[in-house]
Amino acid sequence: MFVDLQQKWAAGIAAQLAADGLALIEGIRTRAQLVTLGASLGHIVPHRDSGPDGVTTLMHRGGFAGRAGFEGFGKGALPPHTDRSGMPEPPALLLVACGRKGSSGGGCVAIDGYAVYVEMMLTNPEATQALSQPRTVLFGGAAGHLGSIFEHTPDGRIRVRYRRDELARFSPELARWLPALSDAIERHTTTFVLEPGQGYVLHNHRWLHGRSAFTGERVMYRLSVNPFPGFAIPSGFTAPSILGVTS
Repeated sequence: MFVDLQQKWAAGIAAQLAADGLALIEGIRTRAQLVTLGASLGHIVPHRDSGPDGVTTLMHRGGFAGRAGFEGFGKGALPPHTDRSGMPEPPALLLVACGRKGSSGGGCVAIDGYAVYVEMMLTNPEATQALSQPRTVLFGGAAGHLGSIFEHTPDGRIRVRYRRDELARFSPELARWLPALSDAIERHTTTFVLEPGQGYVLHNHRWLHGRSAFTGERVMYRLSVNPFPGFAIPSGFTAPSILGVTS
C-alpha cells in the first residue's frame, strides 16, 4: 500500500525499506518535495544527468536516447537493471516520482533480487555459484567496474548489480547462465502504474527496476540517495540457508 508522506514521512519509508527494500509513496506534488524526502532519508548523490538539486528529469529527448546508457530518455521499454552499476559503490536508494503520465504504457517494472536469488539457489545452484563469482562482469564500459551479478559482502550479505545492455560484458563462463537468470527475473517481475504525485523508493542493491514502452509526454523524476546510518537500512539481503530462508 502507499505511504502517506504527511503521516509517515522518512521514518515510515525507512522501515519499509529495511523490511522489504521497496516502499510506494504518494504526495510528491513538486520536484522540491522529492528533494526534501531524499534529504530526510540520507545524503543525495548527484547523477551525470541531474540538475543542481540532484534530480534527473526523465522524459523523451528524441535521438539523445539512442546513445548507450541514455535509454531512459526515450519512449521504449527499459529492461530491468540496477542503477549506476559501473560505479564501485552504486548509490543505495533510488527515489522515483511521477510528474506526468504518458498517454499509454509506461508501467514501472520492479523485480526483487532476493526472490530471484532464492529461486536460482534452489533450482540451479551451479548457475547461482557462477553468477556470484568475482570479476566475471564488466559493468559500465572499459572504465567501469569489474564485479559480479550477485556480490557477497564480508558481513555475509548479498548485493545485486545488473544490466544487460551494451555497457555490460560477461565472461564466457558466466554467459551460459544468463538465459536461466533472465527467465527467473521475468517470473518475479511486477508492473504497476504511477499517477502524478505517486512514486517509489527502492534499495538499489536489492531491487531491479525498469519500465514498459509508452506514448505521450511521460515525465518522471529520479533521485539517488545513500541513507543515514541511523535508519539501519541494510544493503542487499542475507544469504538464504538450507534450513531457513531469511531476507
